[in-house]
Amino acid sequence: MKVTVCRKEHFNAAHRLHNAEWSNTQNQEIFGKCNNANYHGHNYELIVKVTGEPDKQSGYVMDMKLLSGLIERNILDRFDHKNLNLDTEEFNNLIPTAENIAVVIWNILREQIDHKLELKVVLYETERNFVEYPSN
Repeated sequence: MKVTVCRKEHFNAAHRLHNAEWSNTQNQEIFGKCNNANYHGHNYELIVKVTGEPDKQSGYVMDMKLLSGLIERNILDRFDHKNLNLDTEEFNNLIPTAENIAVVIWNILREQIDHKLELKVVLYETERNFVEYPSN
């Protein structure tokens, strides 16, 4: 019997989608307004899903207080109210698309969560645009 527990969090961050190997024209054609040289921001909604067998003694898949704390210390403290391009190591050489942000978050949390548990990250960049990683 597998059960999924979910924790929803929120963070605000600015970014610019820009590939330094492309011309300004190509960046503008591909990324449009998201290539604004002065950056732009999002109110991200993050859902972290952990799936596994509930522990026979506690009944927990994972203690939600523990999960909340892991997200706060490892994700929110790192990315909330930051310019992802300028203020974070993770995006020094990686374009901070929603796809890349979700993968980075997953990799950070994967190191902190027992590997017997499945992990999925859902990241809403806007109310209508979101990504999931892994995708299966």
